[in-house]
Amino acid sequence: MLQRTIVSADTALRRMAKALRLHTLRGRAVFVDGYNTLITTQSLLAGYPVYLCDDGFLRDTRGFFKSYKTSRISSCAFSEILDLLAHAGPARVEVLLDQQISRSGELAKEVRRLMAERDLPGEARCARDVDHQLKTCGSIVASSDGNVIDAASNVIDLPAQIARGRGISPLLVE
Repeated sequence: MLQRTIVSADTALRRMAKALRLHTLRGRAVFVDGYNTLITTQSLLAGYPVYLCDDGFLRDTRGFFKSYKTSRISSCAFSEILDLLAHAGPARVEVLLDQQISRSGELAKEVRRLMAERDLPGEARCARDVDHQLKTCGSIVASSDGNVIDAASNVIDLPAQIARGRGISPLLVE
């Protein structure tokens, strides 16, 4: 079930104004909201519904959070994300994964391996306070979490970039 969060027109416009395109990442640091980006990309690639919301960001409705379990498609989804980032050429990528989710350490290790394969500079690590770190990093943030977007100066919606590149049209929330 899609939990609708209606945002004001002002909030939607502010969020859209912060959204960057892929080419603007070149030479800059990018912090990735690991599970947020992974689960939406995974939903997109597996054919589950993804929605273009009224603030211009792509979101899924699968709501895993602490019950999330990695699968074969997790690696494929992160490969897509990292291929996109490698193509964009950021100076550094920091993938942050919620420590509270089971097997986050194993996923961080897999992401580090995938980053090394692409010569993508940066780190994948687990943290208890991912949202806080994203809100205060002062760099570009890849997330579709409204609270994170509101606090960040610049954001990028990587799953939306992947959808655009693959010609996948999300459903619209009206």
